[in-house]
Amino acid sequence: MDASTLIESFADFAKQKNIDRPTMIRILEDVFRNMIRKKYVQDDNFDIIVNADKGDLEIWRFREIVEDESEDIWDHDKISLTDAQKIEPDFEVGEEVAEEIHLEDFGRRAVTTARQALMQKVKDLEKDIIYQKYKDIVGEIISGEVYQVLSREVLLTDAEGNEISIPRSEQIPKDRYRKGETVRSIVHKVDMVNGSPKIILSRTSPVLLERLFEQEVPEVYDGLITIKKVVREPGERAKVAVESYDDRIDPVGACVGMKGSRIHAVVRELQNENIDVINFTENMELYIQRALSPAKIVSIKIDKENGRVAVFLKPDQVSLAIGKGGLNIKLASRLVGMEIDVFRETDGAGQEEDVDLDEFSDELESWVIDELKRIGLDTAKSVLALNKEELVRRTDLEEETIDQILGVLKKEFETN
Repeated sequence: MDASTLIESFADFAKQKNIDRPTMIRILEDVFRNMIRKKYVQDDNFDIIVNADKGDLEIWRFREIVEDESEDIWDHDKISLTDAQKIEPDFEVGEEVAEEIHLEDFGRRAVTTARQALMQKVKDLEKDIIYQKYKDIVGEIISGEVYQVLSREVLLTDAEGNEISIPRSEQIPKDRYRKGETVRSIVHKVDMVNGSPKIILSRTSPVLLERLFEQEVPEVYDGLITIKKVVREPGERAKVAVESYDDRIDPVGACVGMKGSRIHAVVRELQNENIDVINFTENMELYIQRALSPAKIVSIKIDKENGRVAVFLKPDQVSLAIGKGGLNIKLASRLVGMEIDVFRETDGAGQEEDVDLDEFSDELESWVIDELKRIGLDTAKSVLALNKEELVRRTDLEEETIDQILGVLKKEFETN
């Protein structure tokens, strides 16, 4: 393979990979200098001239002429007078010899190795470019086309054909992917795995919800409205606290839009995730009330030292505050950054449909009842309003104990 063929094939390959000309020239020079070092040990007295567009390559070796008996004759940048005069008969001691080295002089194996090295350097550079590109846009929304659906992840390609991935843990449970469809996600993280970039996307991150609001709500994009915090149970429910720096702008109204036009676009993108938008405030009591919406709160006691909040409500508001499967209170707790315990404000009326936990003292041990009361659950229905996982999380009770409690309480309502 001659120099022009090698350079032209490399240049074509580099252009396919969108490698710019200066970088292309630098790679060529690096590879050729490596060839020189392997054959001549030193390369500081060599000049390399590359014209990638025309496929031209010139390698020049420069050496100073010394007497045949000189002690310096073995230096890499010296040449004896006798050897110099074989190149040009009228050379004299002290002059510099410029000798052109042809690619063929390195041997066929060296040229083949150089070609492989060139291609590998471009591939490595391409990987680095992809890594840096995505490293710079972590937290931003991108679109990808699904090309393979696996059990543990969905593989997509971006606009440039690069492989990107949404692991099972970063997928909304309701998501269903079909080959060829376009999916929007945020760039969650970028890792180098075995020398190749691994781009991980996410559709469960709260950041995705923030970015979608920026796209749908101009006031958020322009910075007139700030998203203070987002908490999500992906595909189920989310709470978004917003604040406006302009008194003339209603942040909640702006985010929801006329007849819900703006928020509906976000809801559809997130598989009909129910999104509560609330007005942020530094007033913690008011913030907690808004976070527990739509429940109406009677009174609140905040224990900042232990990071807990006791919320008192009318009996008919307890289920609203807790929400289906305890989702509303769970998200509200995460939004305000404190554990919220719900208590019923009893007035003696309207209690027939529920049963006080103390009435189960013959079937449940007193310490179990006390533990449930500690988190605001003082009736059978308030306990049954939470699922098993939420009860395990909020109490210090074992799963077996929770199963026993739920069995006893459900039996009560089945027999009545």
